[in-house]
Amino acid sequence: MQTKPPVPRAILVGIQIPDVDDIAHAASIEELGRLVNTLGYEVVATISQKRDEIGGGTVLGKGRLEELAAMTGGTGIVGSMAIPRKSKARERFDGAGDKKPDARQTEPDPAAQPKPDFVIVDHDISPSQARNLERATGAQVLDRTGVIVEIFHRHAHSREAKLQVEIARLKYVSPRLRESSGGGRQQGVGAGESDLELDRRKIRDRLAELKEQLEGIQRDNDQRRAARRDQLRVALVGYTNAGKSSLMRALTGSEVLVADKLFATLDTTVRTLQPEAKPRVLVSDTVGFIKKLPHDLVASFRSTLAEALEASLLLFVVDASDPTYQSQLEVSRNVLREIGADAVPSRLILNKIDRVSEADRAALREKHPDAILLSAKSPEDVAALRETIVGFFEAAMVDDQLVLPYAKQGLLSDVYENARVLSEDYDSIGRIIKVRGLPGAIARLRRTLEAT
Repeated sequence: MQTKPPVPRAILVGIQIPDVDDIAHAASIEELGRLVNTLGYEVVATISQKRDEIGGGTVLGKGRLEELAAMTGGTGIVGSMAIPRKSKARERFDGAGDKKPDARQTEPDPAAQPKPDFVIVDHDISPSQARNLERATGAQVLDRTGVIVEIFHRHAHSREAKLQVEIARLKYVSPRLRESSGGGRQQGVGAGESDLELDRRKIRDRLAELKEQLEGIQRDNDQRRAARRDQLRVALVGYTNAGKSSLMRALTGSEVLVADKLFATLDTTVRTLQPEAKPRVLVSDTVGFIKKLPHDLVASFRSTLAEALEASLLLFVVDASDPTYQSQLEVSRNVLREIGADAVPSRLILNKIDRVSEADRAALREKHPDAILLSAKSPEDVAALRETIVGFFEAAMVDDQLVLPYAKQGLLSDVYENARVLSEDYDSIGRIIKVRGLPGAIARLRRTLEAT
């Protein structure tokens, strides 16, 4: 019978700088713990320290570093990582002096817990800081960006998402490559390059290849979005795990992935609002945001986020039961501002309201009078949101009349798809159709019908 491999154990490290209060610092550490859990690691301890800045060679002060090293089994000393070379004579001399250990002294204590495998820092740290921490602790060190990049790597499913994540991952890994202890130089092709230089050149070549492949996929996506240009589009945006996918499933009846973990959704999903409206409304579920979202990931997912940029209406989905929902909302708005989507009309959705007390609901209504309070689990709430979405588009619609010549009856389905047909009549020229729809969609239909 196969035994399961042990769950990796991790220690969280947080630095509280002067402009971050205790509540925000605690929330950031708690969120990092959830990110680490999403990776499948067990958080066994947390070390925090107040410092003026996230600087210094080891991030932590000397006392805290020694405390961390005691937990990981490290020395607490940042020494050289170079492996001392020994002559064969020295190795034989050292080996001859080794004594056979007493079996009674080396028998493992069954009650002893294994040392943590990882030290996870709740900030972006430099490659040299990570190396110094590894020397002092003997554990593998990841910063917040490294954790997020690894989660994205595991959760990407579509070809586009995999390409985007690999680009971000290689950009993260490249400056963190280190020379091997051998430090040899290559022979033949690429002669004169060290192993490190060769690895970095391979990464640059791979990045160029990935970007070319991604551009091809994005061109196809641009064409698909152009084909949907005159359709009614809603994009669900917001913090990771705010309940966007649950709301997407409730609004569209689609079997999108719903999971209580961070970054369960990386691929943009587009489905039709149900019950279907006339003209139909498309709903997009987008990748979630998070504090300190790595810039390279924002850049890589710019195509995915273009669904938000080109939507007619944004629904900012917020977990109203989270005490830090306000800062999460601000993070979402900042990311959308970065890609230029802040000008798109939006509505605030305070989700998971079933987890909020009546007193807190009243406070939320007072603070956000225009927000929609709902639970994605409530059919009544979802139906009311659907009516709000349809009403938003109705307000911009106009009534008009189209003439569909008898020779072009094949275009009737196009009319029904892009406008609401109010009535039909007939004359000697063709079908006279009274429609209601967005001005742009009706103008496009008119151009299509009048084309020879």
